[in-house]
Formats: sequence, C-alpha cells, structure tokens
Amino acid sequence: MMTDENSEIMLKPLVFRVDENTPEVVKNVLLERGWNKYNEDVQDVADWNLYWRTSAFRMIDHSNVKPWQRLNHHPGTTRLTRKDYLARHLKYMKGVYGASLYAFSPITFIMPNDYIKFVAEYSREKEVLGTKPSYWICKPAELSRGRGIMIFSDLKDLIFDCATVVQKYISNPFLIARYKCDLRIYVCVAGFRPLTIYLYQEGLVRFATEKFDLSNLKNNCAHLTNSSVNKTGASYKENKEGVGRGCKWTLSKFLAYLRNQDVDDLLLWQKINHLVILTILSIAPSVPSASNCFDLFGFDVLIDDKFKPWLLEVNFSPGLSLDCSTDVSVKRKLIHDIIELMHFKQTCLRKTKKEPGEASGHWPHVSWTGSDKDRVCETSKHWCKISWAEGKQDHETAGQWINISQFGQKSIIYAPSRHPSHNQESCISSNIFSLLQGKAYNNDLIALQKNVKVFPKEMSTAKPKEMKVSRGSVPSAFPKIRNKQTTFKSLRYSPSSESHKKKKNITPYFLSDKGMRPCSHAGDFVLIFPFNEATLAATKNGLDLKKVIHELQRFVNRQTIPEAEDKTKKT
Repeated sequence: MMTDENSEIMLKPLVFRVDENTPEVVKNVLLERGWNKYNEDVQDVADWNLYWRTSAFRMIDHSNVKPWQRLNHHPGTTRLTRKDYLARHLKYMKGVYGASLYAFSPITFIMPNDYIKFVAEYSREKEVLGTKPSYWICKPAELSRGRGIMIFSDLKDLIFDCATVVQKYISNPFLIARYKCDLRIYVCVAGFRPLTIYLYQEGLVRFATEKFDLSNLKNNCAHLTNSSVNKTGASYKENKEGVGRGCKWTLSKFLAYLRNQDVDDLLLWQKINHLVILTILSIAPSVPSASNCFDLFGFDVLIDDKFKPWLLEVNFSPGLSLDCSTDVSVKRKLIHDIIELMHFKQTCLRKTKKEPGEASGHWPHVSWTGSDKDRVCETSKHWCKISWAEGKQDHETAGQWINISQFGQKSIIYAPSRHPSHNQESCISSNIFSLLQGKAYNNDLIALQKNVKVFPKEMSTAKPKEMKVSRGSVPSAFPKIRNKQTTFKSLRYSPSSESHKKKKNITPYFLSDKGMRPCSHAGDFVLIFPFNEATLAATKNGLDLKKVIHELQRFVNRQTIPEAEDKTKKT
C-alpha cells in the first residue's frame, strides 16, 4: 500500500543555487515562483534543484549531478561561443556540406595562423574593387561586450596581440532612420542527446546610437550595436528619430516595423531558424554526453539591406541585466519561460519513519529495477525525495498521464493541471507508477487524495493547492497513453506584437509508435529541432548529421523557389 501511519506526502519548495555572478533577474524570478535559495551552511550538499551560473561547469560537476538537479550549461559548448572555435567549426561544415548552405557566416580568418591567407584574400579583393575600399572587422576571440573590436579598411591598421578573428565587415546593414541594428535571438538547447532546440519568439533589437557612417570607422557608437558600448554614448538618452530613446527595441516591434515596410518577416524568421539549427549542428557531434543540463545561448544576427541574416557570434551566457524597460519586459518573461520549458515544479516528499540502525543524514540509493526503475529516490534525514513534475493540460493530452524522457531522467510523470499561475503548483505521489501499471488502483488512489499536503506558509512564498485526482484521469494501463498523437509539423513563427503576452500550454513529451517526441512549445519558446519525422528519426540513436543536413537542404530549396518567383514578378 502507498501509505501507512508513519508516512505522509508533502510539497516542498524547489531550491536554486547561484554564485556571485548569477544575474539578479534569475534570482528574483525564482523567488517569485516560490523557490528557496540554497544555503550551504544549513542544507545538504545535494539539496538543490537548479544551479545557475554564468561560467562553465567542470566535467566532475556534470558527473556528480543528481537526477533531481539541473545545471544551466552543457559541457563543451565554448566550441560554439568562442569566436575562433565557432569560425573553425563553421569552416569545416562549409567544406563538407557546401558554402551555399552556410552562406550566413561571413568570410573569417583566425589570427595569427591565417594571417597569410587573409593577406592573400585582402589583396585579391583590392584588385577586384580597384579604388573602392573593402571593410574588415577584427574581434578578440575570448572577449565580449564589444571590447577590443576594431574596424579597418587599410591592412596597415590591423593590429592584434591575442587570439583574434578577422571577418568581412557587413558594410550594407539594414538601417532604421540611418541607425544600424542587430538582433539578439535567444536559443535554448534542452539537450544534445537527443538534440533538442527551442527558439524564443521574443528578443531584443540593439541599435547603434550614432548614424551609420563608413567614412568614420573609429566611431564605435555608429558601428557597434553592443548595449554596453552604446549606453555610455552621448546620444543614448536622446530621442533619436525613428528609434527613440535608449538603444533597444523588442523583436516583436522590429518585426511589426518590417511588416509595415512590406517586408516578408516570416521568410526572414525561417532563415534565422535555419541559421540557428545549422550553427548548433556544427558542434553537436563533438559535445560530450551529459544529462540533466540545458543551455541558453544568445545569437547575434545582423540583417543586411537585402534582408539576408548574418551570424555575427554566439554568446555563452547572454547578458540578463535590466538596463531599461525593454530589458525588463523581455528578460523576466524569458526566465519564467525557461523554467516552464524545463518543467521545474514543486518536489513531492514523503516523510518516513526512521528505520533501526539508519544513520542520520545518510543518502542510501534505491536501485532502478522492476517497475520502479524509472523513478529516482534518495533519502536525506529520513525524507524520501521524489523527482516529479507537473505538466500543463492540453487538448491532446488532457486526462492522461504522460511518460516523459528528458534531460537524462529515466521518467517523469506529468499530471493535468488547472493552475495557470507561476506560483500555483501541485504534484502527485511517488507511487503513481503503481497507478500506471494498474496495481492497487482503488486503495492507492484514495490514499493519494488523502495524503497530499503542503508545507506551512513560512516555508514558501508559493501557495500550492491540493490536487484532486479523479479515477477517470488516470489510465488503468500504461499503453493507453498511445491513443492520442499529434501531427509533427515544421514550426513556423507567426509574428505578433502581442505574442509575448500570450500564455501557451505545454505539451510534454509523449509516446508514439516512432518513439518519444519533444514538446512543441513552452511560453514563447518554440521547438525548431527536430522539425519533422525524418529529423526526429535522425536523432534517435545518436545524431545522423548527413540525414539532418539533407532535410535542411530540402527546406532551404523550398524556401528559395518562392523568393525567385517573387523577384521575377517584381521584375
């Protein structure tokens, strides 16, 4: 039986761990959601659920992570975020799969190794252009926030004293009222095994605060869009024509502006989707295997005057400081939606009687065998910690218990919920597997309903409500969850200025005859990979990169046909 006189099920607030550099917005959002901050002086070393920091974790941190814990970085992703490593990986992909597929990456040289190659390219271009100048940008490989960047036209102006990349400077950027801008696109990689990529539908547009002028390459406030550079500029607080005060717009405002200019913003967004996927694919096979982690990346994308997106760089821990009202509106919800995407909900605990001879504070492991192999139990100070989560109700999954396989956990059971608020959480008992297996159904269900309790008010800012489970909401046998399936389609962004205000339901992973599928969206995060049945199958047993690239090439080819037809009509 599920309960006896010595046990009761409780809801315990989740715990987050941070370091001195963790952004304040992350801490504040988690506290608002009812989380508690980890205190190493009074809590056990593993008594936390999420560890969020700006720096990378060591491999030993990944090896020691517990099933109920998450780290906010994958190992080895500096291959993507360090400028010289990214250039090397993109160059390799161009060589293997064709330059046209990776044409979103500007010509790049890694200094000092590629200096001779760069001089040869510089000289060749000079011959072609004649008296017309060519423009290049030099960036230190390991620095961020615009530090150490220089733009030059004359070779004699190129000076570097560290690992550096030299890229072709995009000298024809799309301008708004003669101000240059770029896009900060937020991307969450929920896992590399299998590869699962979500694109955030809201983001930031960052403006230079001086008008674009190629005759003055030393004016960083005219050529660089980094907010850390422009917020110190003389024109930052001025009400600039066409842009306004400050140096940021929301992405939705930018896309609305494009629509008003009769620009096909949907086509542009599809190109950005492909850019993101192809970039992450360049490092995916080489990322070390690790479970229970995720990554939030900041992709910096420049749009030129032909509305072609160019990848500038990828940020490891994108800035989350709140410098203006635009930051507040975008970044606070971004963190909320990450927590929704990761399915962090309140932990279910069962207080148990101490067994004779059991050492206080001992953490005995429960083996994953039999029908319980998919649940994870460990005890600390005689509390049985169950790693359960609550899912959102959806028209396709309502009334069903869904078996989840994500982030290295064997299984998570998602229960229907009618509580839309971030702070109104509920959870189910550790013996739900007996319900799914049809064992001791009546008695266990009655015991479940009687034993769900919450901690006193002072334990959490959240007020979890008791969750009643009806007999009809739980299938008598596990295979019945296969009776509903969703058509898995390529996702397209439907731009809307109100999109970031709309609450979306979460469709968790669900079983189908073709295996597990990722949820389509959470908040404003939308799944962009896998994007069809073929790419889903290509991630099943490792990553079949050739098959994935083939599918992407098909989509890119479909995309170019309407473009060509449209150009013909205009001509």
